[in-house]
Amino acid sequence: MLDRRKGQGGRATTSLSPKMQPGDDPGKQGRSFLVVNPERQFGILRGLASPVRVRILRLLRRNGPLNVNQIAEALDLPQSTIASNIQILEETELIETRVGRATKGQQKVCAARFDEIVVRLDPQEPSREKNVIEVEMPLGLYTSYSVSAPCGLCSTTSIMGVLDVPDLFLDPCRVQAALIWFGRGYVEYKFPNNAKVLNSPASALEFVMELSSEVPGTNTNWPSDISLWVNDVKIGTWRSPGDYGDRRGTFTPRWWKLEGSQYGILTRWHISSRGTFLGDERLSDVTLEQLRLPEHHSIRLRIGIDNDGGRPGGVNIFGRGFGNHDHDILMRLHLRDG
Repeated sequence: MLDRRKGQGGRATTSLSPKMQPGDDPGKQGRSFLVVNPERQFGILRGLASPVRVRILRLLRRNGPLNVNQIAEALDLPQSTIASNIQILEETELIETRVGRATKGQQKVCAARFDEIVVRLDPQEPSREKNVIEVEMPLGLYTSYSVSAPCGLCSTTSIMGVLDVPDLFLDPCRVQAALIWFGRGYVEYKFPNNAKVLNSPASALEFVMELSSEVPGTNTNWPSDISLWVNDVKIGTWRSPGDYGDRRGTFTPRWWKLEGSQYGILTRWHISSRGTFLGDERLSDVTLEQLRLPEHHSIRLRIGIDNDGGRPGGVNIFGRGFGNHDHDILMRLHLRDG
């Protein structure tokens, strides 16, 4: 954040995702695959373009989740080398990371997302792509909100309006927002329900977004319970460890001072018939059926701080042009075959 708080026309796009997500059944029970279109997913190729990063992926695939020190010891490489390569693997979404407690302070625990990665050089089969519909929702296109200070919006070029004035969240220029923050309350988005449009039942629903806590200044030890609601059903709560300002975010613009929130943690919320998961962690027993998608023309996503207990440490939502991941809020609808 800048000083006391922060540093001083979007459009929604629909695309067909070429990749199979963890938990899908590609014909080998219990294995997760990534199918890469090299023209559209060049960043993933960048993540693989290093013998060190490939060794890290193989180690994590073989041994399971490890922290940075354990990876460095296993590969007999300096911790600094491992840390810089882990950052690239995280940015290209080839691994998942979580912050956990260590003997002294905190540690980053890393896990491989995929068992196999396939680069497709032939034209992709429509039957493979049609099972997942991805919509990227610009951060500023929320349809309703209720927030309290500290709060504000920021584009990739400047602060938008005046800080800590909730009424300014109504300003039409909000469509350009690349970073949103507030202490309490929520923002809500309406995604198109393409499963209903296509008359094709959904098998899973996934949301991907970069989040952190919100504190005047920054503090890596500032827990905040951030919750998601879908169609008015609370699907779960994730405890963000802190508000990160130790280094500039990969895509955070240079004009944004280092005292400001720089990046968050990429979170993947996955709802299916088995319940709701954040990565491998089960968040709740809420299932896809409870969201009653066939009854709604839109899918309403609410991101906020629940007023009922917990640790209300605010929230930063990072969009395209800020943080470590250059995209806005992603929704993926997984459709049933046939």
